[in-house]
Amino acid sequence: MRILSKRQLKELVLYSPQHVARLEKASQFPKRVQLGPNRVGWVEDEVLDWLQSRLDCREIPTRHS
Repeated sequence: MRILSKRQLKELVLYSPQHVARLEKASQFPKRVQLGPNRVGWVEDEVLDWLQSRLDCREIPTRHS
């Protein structure tokens, strides 16, 4: 299991920390893990699963005749 830092999460997801916090609060993003008094992280597999679900929801372009 790998834990992502805030910096690593931002590189992977491309959302601001504020937006990630809003999504977490709305239960629309994996919850952070409290690692210490001033340190949080996210489970990489949970974030990758979330990203995959976003990709799976994309509309597949259809060809018009």
